[in-house]
Amino acid sequence: MVDPEVDRLEVRGNRVNKAQRRVYFAVHKPVGFLCTSAPQVKKRVVDLVECEEGARLFTVGRLDKETSGLILLTNDGHFAHRVMHPSGGVKKEYIAKVDREITPEHLETISAGCYVQGSFVRPVSVKKVRKATIRIVVQEGRYHEVREMLAAAGLEVLQLARVRIGSLLLGKIPAGASRQLSSEEVQKIFPV
Repeated sequence: MVDPEVDRLEVRGNRVNKAQRRVYFAVHKPVGFLCTSAPQVKKRVVDLVECEEGARLFTVGRLDKETSGLILLTNDGHFAHRVMHPSGGVKKEYIAKVDREITPEHLETISAGCYVQGSFVRPVSVKKVRKATIRIVVQEGRYHEVREMLAAAGLEVLQLARVRIGSLLLGKIPAGASRQLSSEEVQKIFPV
């Protein structure tokens, strides 16, 4: 019998640390913050979360510096992979404000898809919300995917925010704030 609280465990001379408790946070990333763990960066998303000492958090995917909105932080690599990889089926919803009124032709072009980083991507859904505001749902998760789709339709992005990951909504989390997710919320991110 081994008691990890008392006994020192080693495998081939390498110490085995006790399993770290898995934690999950929803963060409202403000514009200007980076999704990086590089210590020399001043405005990092990981610094917006206060977590127990020793928990090494990382972002689940990325939002570019100019994009705000919902991002997840965790210390669970398996969970992060399931959320980010297209095979996980997790949809991400964005609201974009653009430089002109959105026409039916714009919607048609965006819905048709485009190439991003050498791969063809198509949104799950596209809907005009207001004159120059559009809601786009994607599943691929490629870097700048939404910005590239809008650019392919001749639209310049003025503001872009992610408002949903799976069934988890950004809700009323203020910019720069975070909250820990319950185990039920973590499971609800994935489609049934």
